[in-house]
Amino acid sequence: MSFRRESVLIDLALQGGGSHGAFTWGVLDRLLEEPWLRIEAISGTSAGAMNAAVLADGWIAGGAEGARAALDAYWQRVSRAAAFSPLQRSPLDRLLGRWALDTSPAYVAMDLMTRVLSPYDLNPLGINPLRSILDESIDFERIARSPIKLFVTATNVHTGRGRIFRNAEITADVLLASACLPTMFQAVEIDGEPYWDGGYAGNPTITPLIRESDSIDTILVQINPRERVETPRSASEILNRLNEISFNSPLMKELRMMAVLREAADPGSGEGARWAKMRTHRILTDMLAGLGASSKLNAEWEFVTMLKNEGRKSTEEFLAASGDDIGRRSTADLSVLLAEC
Repeated sequence: MSFRRESVLIDLALQGGGSHGAFTWGVLDRLLEEPWLRIEAISGTSAGAMNAAVLADGWIAGGAEGARAALDAYWQRVSRAAAFSPLQRSPLDRLLGRWALDTSPAYVAMDLMTRVLSPYDLNPLGINPLRSILDESIDFERIARSPIKLFVTATNVHTGRGRIFRNAEITADVLLASACLPTMFQAVEIDGEPYWDGGYAGNPTITPLIRESDSIDTILVQINPRERVETPRSASEILNRLNEISFNSPLMKELRMMAVLREAADPGSGEGARWAKMRTHRILTDMLAGLGASSKLNAEWEFVTMLKNEGRKSTEEFLAASGDDIGRRSTADLSVLLAEC
């Protein structure tokens, strides 16, 4: 691609997935090196929301380079905090080169306890180590005036519906709510309402990008495997697969709607027509499907930087194969979703 290429307005849709969000860090790091890509808006859930907020804040401080530096600093803080966590790989995991925590005594104990005790029993004070990291990493008052529109999804516990938080509403509580796994953390209360992980309602939510952004090109960074070849057999594998299916379901519904309207002879006018003309692109890797579910709690520096490098590599491959199509045509084939209707 030529450095003289005209700029293209894009939106980003960032999935959540614990420390696997470091893959998204690598994707963003590489995309920010392309001056012709202008980010209009970002929709993010859980780790995707945190990456989005850090990027938007860093952008105000120093443009693309400021955003890259802010993301680097955020993941360094996450990794430093993880070094003091009891959730560490066992000697066996390290010996076999596994990134999962399946044989970690602390992880096994926590996994068993969360099946019979709630976080209100295990963590009555509601302590979340990510809070101090977010407060140190993000100036939330600055995010309110960021030129990049942010849309963060959290799930209302009472109604089961997703709520979209926008720039001026985003706080550390909002980001923690978007990443609040109900078996591990107490629901986060915002405006008198309790919220859980946004993945149950939208991982991420595409609708605000359609309605409130001028861009018609959306790059989806997908870190939750949609398909798995092997049938899960252990309790942890079954639970992980259930979470993957439930966390992917809202996104698939929105993409399927887009595909249906695109195939329609007359998609109508207004919002329907806008859904139909949206151009979609995906960046993903098969590597994440090979990592155990417990590895989402592993934030060792060596692990997250490996995921970052994989994100950069996958993005480099995407840009080489499909970069020239951005701003011209979709590169994600959504028609395959119609067969599932």
